[in-house]
Amino acid sequence: MRNRYLDVLRFLAIVRVVVYHVTGWATLTLVFPAMSVMFALAGSLMAASLTRSGPAAVGRRLRRLLPSLWVLAAVFVPAMLLSGLPVSPRVLLWLFPIADPPANDWGALALSIIWYLRDYLWFVLASPVAFWLFRRAPLPTLLAPYLLLVAIEAGIYPAPPVLREFGLYFGAWMLGFAHHAGMLRRLSGRVLYPVALTLAVGGGAWIVGHPGPRGYDLNDNHLGNALWSAAFILIVLGRAPSGAAWLSRSQLADRVVTVVNRRALTVYLWHMPFVVALTPLVDVVGWSHQDPLGLAIRVLLVFALVGLVTLAVGWVEDVAARRRPELIPGGPRRPVEAADPDGAEPRARSGAAPRSGVLDQAVVPAQRSPGTPAAVDVNAG
Repeated sequence: MRNRYLDVLRFLAIVRVVVYHVTGWATLTLVFPAMSVMFALAGSLMAASLTRSGPAAVGRRLRRLLPSLWVLAAVFVPAMLLSGLPVSPRVLLWLFPIADPPANDWGALALSIIWYLRDYLWFVLASPVAFWLFRRAPLPTLLAPYLLLVAIEAGIYPAPPVLREFGLYFGAWMLGFAHHAGMLRRLSGRVLYPVALTLAVGGGAWIVGHPGPRGYDLNDNHLGNALWSAAFILIVLGRAPSGAAWLSRSQLADRVVTVVNRRALTVYLWHMPFVVALTPLVDVVGWSHQDPLGLAIRVLLVFALVGLVTLAVGWVEDVAARRRPELIPGGPRRPVEAADPDGAEPRARSGAAPRSGVLDQAVVPAQRSPGTPAAVDVNAG
């Protein structure tokens, strides 16, 4: 049985990402560093898959990730080609984004969230080797991404963007490995809390001392982001309960959490185009970013539009996971259901991250683009 507490964490992270992209509120990144949390959860799930299936887990993970991207590309790539995107072999990166796929001016903003799939793809490909190293030398393997980031930020090693992202987010992925192995849960409070506090103070001091263009926004500060997020992950996963029994007391809340988890990748991929499209339209009617009512309406509109798209194409996530396609997930189960070996949900155990069949795929922000409105920041965290 799966741990519903982890499902709640994913739900909160996804909702937070969407709200942040609409509002541009930098404080949200500090209150809940969603992107690092999502990478940590994905790392835990990847470790569980590698434990069960070995390197074959890589193919299964990619199978669950790519189809939803292909659906998005089938809509937007032809539209970009018709509006000026040059035809070149790089367009094929929309099928397997090991580098940033090409986009035209409007597509670069609306589809900027693709950077996360690029990073996720590399993390999955690197996981068999990283997991092998982690099992033999846990602490050095955990520290390696953070040391890489320090070297990059100090100017010692001018790394390319993908390697920089390894420094920023692969540390969270490795903390997911530690969560799966039970290492975080086994840490005593006398160790876990001082370490988390030290990381939070160090990260917070770096953020305050190096404010970005949007103030204290984690997405503008890689080192501060990594340290602050690591502290957050240590607490929310290191002291994670074995479940969330309170969730079942509300049938509506339980169903909403299930739906958002099972459609996490669809929500993530499609919300940014709507944020970008709605921003100039709602500005026309005077719903400024300083107007709470206007912001609330923006958020509701984006969620409503994403909900419609999810109804239309969200079932692709079921097909990718080899589940029975459902219009709205979480309904009564049939007595017999075909099980995907990689989608089977292991029994909950201390420190392990049971599968939820969801966000082993993703969620997260998008790269900044010059001239992007504050509420349409594409480097959401």
